[in-house]
Amino acid sequence: MLDNVQSLSHFLPETILSVTILALLLVDLIVGKPNLKRSAMIASVGLGATLLAVIGGWSSSRAFGLFGGLMAHDPMGDFFKIFFIVTTFFVGLAATRARDAVDYSAGPEKDTESAEFYALMLTTTLGMFLMATSTDLLTAFLSLETVSIMSYILSGFRRRNRQSAEASLKYVIYGGVASGVMLYGMSLLYGAAGSTSFSAVRVAVAGSSSSMVVMAVILCLAGFGYKIAAVPFHMWCPDVYQGAPTPVTAFLSVGPKAAGFALLIRFFTGCIPSSVGSGLDASNPWPLLLGIIACATMTLGNLAALVQSNLKRLFAYSSIAHAGYLLLGLTAASAGGTSVHEGNLAITVYLVTYLFMNIGAFVVIMAMSDAGLGEELLDYRGLGKRAPLAAFCMAVFLVSLAGLPPMAGFVGKFYVFYALIAKGGTLMVTIAIIGVLNSAVSLYYYARILRAMYLEQPPEGAAPLTLSRVHTATISIMAVPTLVMILMWTPLVDFINRSLLQWLPTTVTVIHAALP
Repeated sequence: MLDNVQSLSHFLPETILSVTILALLLVDLIVGKPNLKRSAMIASVGLGATLLAVIGGWSSSRAFGLFGGLMAHDPMGDFFKIFFIVTTFFVGLAATRARDAVDYSAGPEKDTESAEFYALMLTTTLGMFLMATSTDLLTAFLSLETVSIMSYILSGFRRRNRQSAEASLKYVIYGGVASGVMLYGMSLLYGAAGSTSFSAVRVAVAGSSSSMVVMAVILCLAGFGYKIAAVPFHMWCPDVYQGAPTPVTAFLSVGPKAAGFALLIRFFTGCIPSSVGSGLDASNPWPLLLGIIACATMTLGNLAALVQSNLKRLFAYSSIAHAGYLLLGLTAASAGGTSVHEGNLAITVYLVTYLFMNIGAFVVIMAMSDAGLGEELLDYRGLGKRAPLAAFCMAVFLVSLAGLPPMAGFVGKFYVFYALIAKGGTLMVTIAIIGVLNSAVSLYYYARILRAMYLEQPPEGAAPLTLSRVHTATISIMAVPTLVMILMWTPLVDFINRSLLQWLPTTVTVIHAALP
């Protein structure tokens, strides 16, 4: 465990990201004239330098604590940092041609606030970095709040748009309540351990009253569940996804959700013991608790998506359902034993596949909006004739989101269901069956989009659509791994296996952290 000075050299990616954020604002202030391309270029260069710093410090066998144990420097943290960089880069690239974020064609007012937009995105990315490496209740809360506050602002970035303002307000209200409930849960854990260190809490609560520990975890899940849009903390998601600028919706649907799961993995691996109580009263309540939340999240998301006509709202409920599938992996991991690794592997594989297929689908919506189409399902009638490439790529993303082979989504769902079935037992098999049935339900609303694009005629007099090169390139890049990931299955899983190593302090370090 390194002290503050020793930790600085391993904090280079976060430092570069912070410098990039300052550079975006200072250059815009000094030059005086906003420029979207310039802001996007500065952000891209900063993300590239951050990626090089992460790769340069990568080691599949080294793991240690930073800043006295507040954060971890380990392969799992580096893996998620690369994930967040890729997410931010592609969303930022697509945003250069998104009028509902930063209007590039508004005459003398064009490009206004472009620097602020990218600065907010990079600050959110910095918060996600910290979420993925937090090993202390204090840093976990501060990093989650950093991501949340930036998300509130991004959701309401179109300040003069009533729908965007409403989305931001609802996000703030729900987020504030969730944060307060989570803080109360963390206070219970701190009271039991006398320390905010994950490892100190794990040692202290292992023999505590099981009812107190379960209550504290449920309260903490209010904050974590809100970030990943899990039932019953999902209420903000449809309104925010529909009202926020489309690039922001794409960003929120992947980046903060993945950061929430990274933090959940660390929380259940490093902070919460696999069994609570003592003697004959010892039990492991986590698989049942997480299994119920996962099944409720999948079912509500899929059933609510069946009746949606607005595509952004439909994909919001789809995102809720996918949070449920990801929670299946966490359910398996919480069972302990070898299933910890299998469950964590399932979550990370699923997130990689979800990155490409979900961002790809949202970029198609961005491209259609930029070309003059609306966001309603009826607007996509005959898209196969009007924009063949975009329609084909959208079909690829939809089939993958449904989890059908040979698309990438099938790989993700295979590992989630395998983790449950490999663990065995009535509970795990039942949850897996519910997951499979939910996947079958999702086929209906994804097929509705396919039918509109290929089986319905375009409006009379509708001309072929011309898409920007930026959107065409981004959609194509997202579609390629979605199509061929099944061919790279083994190398991908091997890489992720090497990336699951976490820093867990020794017993001596834990005892030291618990001392006043």
